[in-house]
Amino acid sequence: MVVIRLARGGANKRPFYHLVVADSRRAATSRFIERVGYYDPKAPAGRESLRVNVERIKYWEGKGAQPSSTVVRLVKQFGKAKKAA
Repeated sequence: MVVIRLARGGANKRPFYHLVVADSRRAATSRFIERVGYYDPKAPAGRESLRVNVERIKYWEGKGAQPSSTVVRLVKQFGKAKKAA
């Protein structure tokens, strides 16, 4: 099954996450199919902390990909932020 999930990167105490489309049987930090965004929870003020390619996420959901609960929350957050801007 294909899933949309977060893949952690960054240094110790400085997390950075890529939103990736991956095979569910692969390890969370291994190979992925496509990168569809990123999330930086520790981004300094004035820098973009969340970017999501909503079109690609909708495409993969149409193909049967299952987003994780965190990805669903981040996509909603991104939509609200985009409407406010």
